[in-house]
Amino acid sequence: MSSQSRRRFLVLTGGAGVAAAAGALFPRRAWAGPIGLPSGIQLYTVSKPLAQDAPGTLKQLKVIGYSEVETAGLGPIPAKNFRVLLDDAGLKCPSAHLQFGGPDVDAQFADANALGAHYAVSSILRQLDPEFMKAAKAAIASGAPMPKPPKMEPLGLDGFKKTAEQMNEAGKKAKAAGLQYAYHNHNFEFEKMPDGSPGYDILVKETDPELVKFEIDCGWMTVAGANPVDYFKKYPGRFRMLHIKDFKPVAKPTTDLMGDGRPTGADLGMGFIDYNPIFAAGKAAGIEHIFAEQEAPFTVSQMESAKLDYAFLQKFN
Repeated sequence: MSSQSRRRFLVLTGGAGVAAAAGALFPRRAWAGPIGLPSGIQLYTVSKPLAQDAPGTLKQLKVIGYSEVETAGLGPIPAKNFRVLLDDAGLKCPSAHLQFGGPDVDAQFADANALGAHYAVSSILRQLDPEFMKAAKAAIASGAPMPKPPKMEPLGLDGFKKTAEQMNEAGKKAKAAGLQYAYHNHNFEFEKMPDGSPGYDILVKETDPELVKFEIDCGWMTVAGANPVDYFKKYPGRFRMLHIKDFKPVAKPTTDLMGDGRPTGADLGMGFIDYNPIFAAGKAAGIEHIFAEQEAPFTVSQMESAKLDYAFLQKFN
């Protein structure tokens, strides 16, 4: 069966029969992901169906073939209850995205432990507009479209150094809670510093390798003009997880996360990012988990996109 036929099969087939049917059509090893790792998904990708029917959505992800998830907020569901839903669906949650800017970080660490996570991840440590953050949290919890964010100002050299300090502190707190802290990038971290290097390098070089690991969002890194494989080689041992994400082609590299230069998301395999070298180098780099994730706009339903993204991952077995 061709890759295109497989993608079409996964989109058009639904319900409990998909696992059995796919198992008959594809080799058993197809249910693993690239680099020989389980196929994971960042739950932000299915935020709308998750808000409408969390138990059913998690079970459907398992039916599609995912075996791991990464959380991005739990909405109104307490962590211990969400863990029951994960267990019922047969899913593991090795990583949880948390909000490190508020006073309740200890409670969030407790939630991560309740979920069975090992990694406690932050994606943006810089201060964002509070009204936007409030609206964004509400959108994630309800599955509604994300609000348009205000444009972000450059961080500058001092800003990146202060962020590295925050990351070290977050790493200490996570370790005390029995967790491993990791930082997830977007594209703004590749703002050029006075010496021409990207700010992201400051975050890697000025953080404690034991306290701070990194989750590379391959899509955001690539649209910013950087290459995950180069970072695997440049800073060995620092990277533990990958977000597998695609974007429509960009005219030039962009570090604009929230303005007019923000790139447009795409289903995996429908954009321009070449994952062959990334997966080829990932195993030797020590990558432990991979999570498919998609940015808006969705051209089909979020669950159909999750099926397409899973099919893409199977091309690399």
